[in-house]
Formats: sequence, C-alpha cells, structure tokens
Amino acid sequence: MSAPGVRSGPSGRSTASGHTDRPFYVLLGPDGAGKSSVMAEVAARLPGWRMLSTDDAFIGRGHELVGALRRQVVEDVLPNLGTSYSVDFLAGVLQTAVVHLRDQVERQDEDVPLLMDSYYYKILAKCRLAGIEQNPMYTWWRSFPQPRAVVYLDVSAASASRRSAEGARPNPLEYYGERPERLGFDSYRKSLRKLMLEEVRDVPVTLIEELPGVAGTADAVLEVLTP
Repeated sequence: MSAPGVRSGPSGRSTASGHTDRPFYVLLGPDGAGKSSVMAEVAARLPGWRMLSTDDAFIGRGHELVGALRRQVVEDVLPNLGTSYSVDFLAGVLQTAVVHLRDQVERQDEDVPLLMDSYYYKILAKCRLAGIEQNPMYTWWRSFPQPRAVVYLDVSAASASRRSAEGARPNPLEYYGERPERLGFDSYRKSLRKLMLEEVRDVPVTLIEELPGVAGTADAVLEVLTP
C-alpha cells in the first residue's frame, strides 16, 4: 500500500545508455521543498546508506572546494550576473558540482546504497531558465549514469515561499524579475518543476505531494527506497 501523498511515475528501470546497476537514487524538487531536511531524516533512519549533496552537511571530507564554489556562486556570481559575469560563466562554474556528483556515483561502493540531492537535473533546468537553452555540456551531462529511481518532492507555492523567507534571501535563480516577489517566485517554481520532470521522463519517478512535517515526508521517501 502506498503512503499518503505518493504517486508513482513510469515503472521499471531506466533504459538510458547511462544506466548504472549501483543502488543509486535521486531526491528532486524545487527550492523550498525540504530536500536537505528529508535527507538528514533518512540518513538517521538508514545508517547503511550514503547521502550525497553539494550542501556542506553532505559534501564530506576532502571535497571542501565544492562547498566553497557553491558559496561563491551565491555570494559573488549571482549578484553580478549580467554585469561582471555572463550566464555562460555561471554554467561553467555550476558544472564543477555536476562533475563532482558524477564522480561520486562512479566511485560509490556497489554494496552501499546512495541517495543524492538533485544530481544534474536541477542545475540543467536552472541553466535553461537563465537563458542557456542549448549547450554542449547538456549532452555530456545527460550521458552520465542514471539512477534506479527519482523521488520528486512537490511543495505548495505558499510553503516554498515561506521556507525561502525563513532561510537566506532568494537568489536570482529562484525567481523571475528584478526582485524576489511572490508572483515571480511562483512562476519560476512552476517553470523549474516542468523542466526538471522533463529531464527525468525516462527514469522511474515517484511524486510525493506535500505532507505535514519532515518525518511524514521521510516515511514516504523510505517507502520508495526500501519497498
């Protein structure tokens, strides 16, 4: 029996050329979906699993540069996008995160299950929304190993907006317009959702509708990871 809020997408394994037999899954969703909180909860319940993200909490020793680059993108590149930095420069810097995640998948012990935050799917979608509709990098990224399944966390516009306001100020890759206003934030989130789901259309996807609390969402995610 499926947990409340869970809707399954295509069944079976991906037939993409980059398919991997490693127990590798992706947790996907828009900004404010609570992926990091859910990953921390899942990690506490599945100690034998590895969690992977470009967030500092999951980067791991020896990869501090990845976190430093992520912070520089937010603090330096995005505020000066279109003046000091071009969108092509932004995509080039973001590719470091994509390649890091790919490297970790390829080095992963086949006996250790892996849950990854977003993979290249979200970065590619954001690059497209920034105005880079086509880029040779995209073809390369799409050739990377594909997960056994994607778990997509849906979130309401109200919740996403509230969570963003509670954290750091939204960056220009989280909304349309010159300022982070509700209409531009909601419109961007819808566009981002569409492109991310487009990227994973050939991979088994489970959509998890917004549930109250991190624990309930983690329950739904665990049902997919450990059926």
